[in-house]
Amino acid sequence: MIEPDLTRLKHAPVPPPDGEAKRVALGAAMAAFEKSAAEAQGSAAPQRLSYASSPLEGKRKMRQTFYFNRALAASIAALIISAPAAFMLSRNYAPGGGSISNPVGPISPPAEVAVAPLMEAPPAAVPPAPAPSAPMAREERAKTAGALGGRADGVAAPPPRLAGSIRKDAEQRLSRSIQPAQLVAAMSAEGARSSPPIDTNVAPESEFRDRFESKDINPVKSAATEPVSTFSIDVDAASYAFARRALNAGRLPPKDSVRVEEFVNYFPYDYPKPESAQAPFKPTITVTPSPWRAGKRLVHVAIQGYALQSAERPRANLVFLIDVSGSMSPQDRLPLVKNALRMLVDELKPEDTVAVVTYASGSGVALEPTKVADKAKILAAIDALGAGGSTAGAQGIQDAYRLAESNFDRSAVNRVILATDGDFNVGVTDQSELKGLIERKREKGVFLSIFGVGQGNYNDALMQALAQNGNGAAVYVDTLNEARKALVEEASSTLFPIAKDVKIQVEWNPARVSEYRLIGYETRALRREDFNNDKVDAGDVGSGHRVTAIYEITPAGSEKKLIDDLRYGKNTPAPAHEESELGFLKLRYKLPKEDASRLITQPIADQQSVESLAQAPQDVRFSIAVAAFAQLLKGAPYLGDYGYDDVIALAQSAKGDDPFGYRAEFVNLARLAKSARP
Repeated sequence: MIEPDLTRLKHAPVPPPDGEAKRVALGAAMAAFEKSAAEAQGSAAPQRLSYASSPLEGKRKMRQTFYFNRALAASIAALIISAPAAFMLSRNYAPGGGSISNPVGPISPPAEVAVAPLMEAPPAAVPPAPAPSAPMAREERAKTAGALGGRADGVAAPPPRLAGSIRKDAEQRLSRSIQPAQLVAAMSAEGARSSPPIDTNVAPESEFRDRFESKDINPVKSAATEPVSTFSIDVDAASYAFARRALNAGRLPPKDSVRVEEFVNYFPYDYPKPESAQAPFKPTITVTPSPWRAGKRLVHVAIQGYALQSAERPRANLVFLIDVSGSMSPQDRLPLVKNALRMLVDELKPEDTVAVVTYASGSGVALEPTKVADKAKILAAIDALGAGGSTAGAQGIQDAYRLAESNFDRSAVNRVILATDGDFNVGVTDQSELKGLIERKREKGVFLSIFGVGQGNYNDALMQALAQNGNGAAVYVDTLNEARKALVEEASSTLFPIAKDVKIQVEWNPARVSEYRLIGYETRALRREDFNNDKVDAGDVGSGHRVTAIYEITPAGSEKKLIDDLRYGKNTPAPAHEESELGFLKLRYKLPKEDASRLITQPIADQQSVESLAQAPQDVRFSIAVAAFAQLLKGAPYLGDYGYDDVIALAQSAKGDDPFGYRAEFVNLARLAKSARP
């Protein structure tokens, strides 16, 4: 509405105070409101003047604004009251829709409201009306109020007080109430139908961009044609921690992220221990029936590493290489890394040294090599770290190695610890270049370990490659409790190696074993000739660590074998002294300061077998439950009908002493996996 309309409305005759008059006034107000809305957005009411060219002009314009606001408020109030009626009218007269009886009486359809007697549009230019005197103003207000449904005695009813936000809401209600009848009818018809459900569990766009190396699951092999299995030992456990994070979030981990051996090797086991650092490994072999396939057996190979005593532990020369790029800002990334490093510093000896290098858009030295005796200085440097920028990871690695080499001690453990979410997006990103750099530094005696955090852009494939080429472990930390496990409970095994280039080779006896399958270790497979080649890199084992490998075998002559015998193959009987051997285990390793490998051998014999799985040691049974769980998550096709409930039952029966709750947590994860979404 504009001022000429109000002037015209002011001179309109006051209709009798009945319902018909109110309807006519309502139509007039609606038309005027629609016209003003088309000419300008928002309220057409003039703003209050903060100045005036003359006192008389200012008073006149302010008075006009006052009269208009009260009239507009009365109009909107009337329309709000009539909105429900307008909606019901549209339902009654929608094409194709049913008629709804009105208990009060007949109501005119919306079309009648639209064609009600309306005021003609004012001329293009209408001179402003002179400011009325006070008595005249009261009379005009009374007439206007009567035309808009005021009191019958001509005295204006007090209009409702509408604030700006309430007025805007009223206009929105009015706009909805006068929609075309066809649209309202369509909306009414659709109202009975249920809208599609909204998936509130859809991950943000940043999720599911984690990168993992894709490897085929180890196949079943014939002992007659491929009797030898060779692989590198793996003590990493990053895969289990990543899967735990996914399951706690209600979803299954990506299949490529599941590495069975890392699930099995995540847990501490009480295997028989070696007695000397010069012979740092003691193999223990147990043969049990397979719980998921009748007629097959499992060969459980447990290798316990020697635990260095405090006096035997070498000095540590550590460089923390910290990713401080913008992607590291969430609480589960850089803040978690800082807390973890504080805990690690508390585990170090005063003579150990620590340096800190950061990298983002560039790299820089946050702390020169400093003795842990000056712990306050080290902790202050860690506390001062903040995230921001892109990720020039390659430059940071070069700077970290430079610091490690500048403080190199041949009698110490010289190690770079890279803490990152794995998002290298600036600088040298080619894996072969980075691997070549790390291999050359490894040969000089500087090793690399990985401390991975975060999800959504975690490059697991790159982190695994760097750690393996750097003679270090790749740890994934999803919680502060996991950081405590890796850097406090297992600090010695994480930092201080007892052997390097550790390889395993098993030769199966075709007279006793028809076929076999190595469970896991797909990313650690070696060629047969690599076993005796000391130039081929393999896994490292830290102080006190243990390694578990499990084979599934099919006894010779079993009807459960998957590979048929060769028609033209030679079936040479085994020598009499080998009839009791299922196979032969060989383990090759180098001591940390040596370049020539040593060999440990042990036959896999019948006397190491148990008749039932229940007779197997508790640690053996629990590790088998973990191996089954990981195979289920990975989608291995060899488990038959064995499911999560079977895993839970087996793990519960073998949980035993669980001081830190790791095994109880595993059982809970198996329960979560049953209902987790893909």
